Amino acid sequence: MTQEATVVAQMRQLIQLIAQHNHAYYVMDQPTIEDSEYDQLFHQLKALEQQYPALVQPDTPTNRVGGQPLSKFVTVTHAVPMLSLGNVFNKEELFAFARRIEERLPNQKIEYDVELKFDGLAISLWYENGVLVRGVTRGDGETGEDITQNVKTIRNLPKVLCDGKCKVPDLLEVRGEVLIPKSGFEKLNAENLAKGEKTFANPRNAAAGSLRQLDPNIAASRPLAFYAYGIAQCVPHHGLSTMSESLEWLEHFGFAVGERHFVCDNIEDVQQFYKQIIEERPNLSVEIDGMVIKVNDLKQQKQLGFLSREPRWATAYKFPAVAALTTVENIDWQVGRTGTLTPVARLNPVAVGGVTVSNVTLHNIGEIHRLDVRIGDTVSVYRSGDVIPKVEKVWPEFRPVDAVEVQLPATCPVCGSPVVMPEGEALARCSGELYCAAQRIETIRHFVSRKAMDIEGLGDRWVESLLHLNLLRDVADIYHLHEHREQLLQIEKMGEKSVQNLLDAIENSKKTTLAAFIYALGIRGVGETTARMLANTFQTLETLRNADVEALKKTPDVGDITAEWIVDFFQAPHNLEVLDRLLAAGIHWDAPIAPTRQPLNGESWVVTGTLSSMGRDDATQLLQALGARVSGSVSSKTKCVVAGEKAGSKLDKAEKLGVPVINEEQFIALMKEHGQIEG
Repeated sequence: MTQEATVVAQMRQLIQLIAQHNHAYYVMDQPTIEDSEYDQLFHQLKALEQQYPALVQPDTPTNRVGGQPLSKFVTVTHAVPMLSLGNVFNKEELFAFARRIEERLPNQKIEYDVELKFDGLAISLWYENGVLVRGVTRGDGETGEDITQNVKTIRNLPKVLCDGKCKVPDLLEVRGEVLIPKSGFEKLNAENLAKGEKTFANPRNAAAGSLRQLDPNIAASRPLAFYAYGIAQCVPHHGLSTMSESLEWLEHFGFAVGERHFVCDNIEDVQQFYKQIIEERPNLSVEIDGMVIKVNDLKQQKQLGFLSREPRWATAYKFPAVAALTTVENIDWQVGRTGTLTPVARLNPVAVGGVTVSNVTLHNIGEIHRLDVRIGDTVSVYRSGDVIPKVEKVWPEFRPVDAVEVQLPATCPVCGSPVVMPEGEALARCSGELYCAAQRIETIRHFVSRKAMDIEGLGDRWVESLLHLNLLRDVADIYHLHEHREQLLQIEKMGEKSVQNLLDAIENSKKTTLAAFIYALGIRGVGETTARMLANTFQTLETLRNADVEALKKTPDVGDITAEWIVDFFQAPHNLEVLDRLLAAGIHWDAPIAPTRQPLNGESWVVTGTLSSMGRDDATQLLQALGARVSGSVSSKTKCVVAGEKAGSKLDKAEKLGVPVINEEQFIALMKEHGQIEG
């Protein structure tokens, strides 16, 4: 394909896409993309046309305003076309707009009228001898739809013009936007929700849908408002000289205008007001998507004239885009501190919401499949306010033939351990919990905690220093730190006593229990209670290592998914290497004692509220010693609830379900009865 043919094909593709979205926006009032995405498509086409003017297509939308109106309303031809505005998106483009005006108006003082850019539906209103006689939609800019009966239901719109200070003109055509203020929109959606009716996605859709109902009663039931932004015709002429004066003149007749309106002596002041409006935007009563900048002097407007589809004397200064189009250059997989694999799209850098975005998380492999995103794809990236950017849409129309489908890695990109994703799970994980460098800090923190190996003093500060010295590749290295005593003494603020205390704590931790060691391994889904149940059931670590899913599922507190996680853990070669090194370092526990039936074996208990004689963890350990499972929530299967002071919702639920409840005094008596507390 020749370059000329390629350019024409690109133009045709963009023209078709823009036509589809024009129809959805202007005719059906159901926009399918963000305004900023539409702007980028339009500018892509315009840039191609500027580069290859000989190839401009006869049906290009750059010479039009929108699509054709539906036929269900009477079509009206605008006496004065309702043209659209050009756009600027940053300070440089704004200043370039001003320079073009200054070049066409040399040696003239130029003021700028600055107004809010409403996110509503543009309409034109005709008044004859002060009486509203017609309301017309913008349509395609040349023709629109007669919606007079619906327009007459708008509450803030004057139906008859009268003012003691100004003479009512014989003919007046006012341009403006219909929208629903934020408060009215929230109320409308709340009422619809209460009635079981559909809610609206945004105020613009609600306003457009209301105006284009055949039944005026529907429009009358909606909180519509009209905001004027200009005069298309006035007979006899109003005699005003500036844009700002014309808006004030309209206010005298009862028209609402934007709640923010400025006249600026220079373009630098316009930029300052732009920053101000961005800050004020959340507190405005209506939705806006930018500001409209107009040359204030009406004679200067006439001198400047028009381009094919827009005035030279005005432009829309759009807010930073909440959506932008860019391409996916690659997709990498990152491993989090808990082993979760997260796909991250590396993008061709693009400005979105005031920041440059080059990386976007795709969350998980399921999200990749849902979006069907591939390396090389064109995507829409959204960012609103301070929200983290995200990919919301893939454009298959722009997909190159060599786009690469994304597959879940078979092994961890950090440590090479197998990647596992149990059936029904959305997140894939590295199975090398004890070995993987990406999970190192979280693994060590858990391993040394009080309920695990209980290595007092090995806090985050120590761990960070040891990692920096490359002395902790995995948890087994903890038991070899005594071999690096001289390096430990060189750590800032770690003297002889601190080092010796740490080494003593490590040595003391070697004598533990099987339950504590299982818990310390950090196997996903295995908490303190489950670790105790596994120790009681399998009695030895070797038996647990060789257990299959079915055997594990017979253990109280172990379900299907947890059983799979345990098997995955003990099948990962790197985990077994670390495990063997831990045992070789001298970690041990007493030989198992033949289990006897405990008085609370298998019963589910709950501890809630504040106990005066002990902490809730202490109470939990006493119950577990008698064979009970201690849960964090109350259900119909709960055997008993221990309720201390200020017991809240759990106590209420227990009473509602008829679950037995005992107080602290009764709990202590029960523990004394079973020999857990001395009498």
